[in-house]
Amino acid sequence: MNDDLHLRIILISPPADVDFGLQSGSGNKYKTVQKQVSGNGDLLFVLSVKIKNDKDGNIDFAGPFVQGSKGERFIYIDIGTYAGNPESEWGRRLKIPLRDIPVSVIEKLQPDNKLILETRVPGMGKDGGPNCATVKPFEGWHAVPV
Repeated sequence: MNDDLHLRIILISPPADVDFGLQSGSGNKYKTVQKQVSGNGDLLFVLSVKIKNDKDGNIDFAGPFVQGSKGERFIYIDIGTYAGNPESEWGRRLKIPLRDIPVSVIEKLQPDNKLILETRVPGMGKDGGPNCATVKPFEGWHAVPV
């Protein structure tokens, strides 16, 4: 298997007036794309990752948005200063895990069936600021209509 997997991340009710964006790349050479400033509603991010099989036949993910080591891949949402706003009071990242996506769900996502893999994650943390670190609890990814 070596295909593209289309993903949609919905960040539910993040605190207002904070910059958010998808991280492309890693280390000092990353860039933030799809930058958005939160308001009163949800934020939406759409992206694609590569699906590949490792040497043991297990599914793995690759591409500019994919972070982490094999078996623990994730997507970063950059927040505040990490999203390119040096004046923000926030400097955080939110990890959206890619683990535990069943092969049966990925196989449903053929281009002709108009489905996308979606996750909904809380945008506000327990401290009232932007949610950060690894999403907990994480409800996972679900195939939904485009």
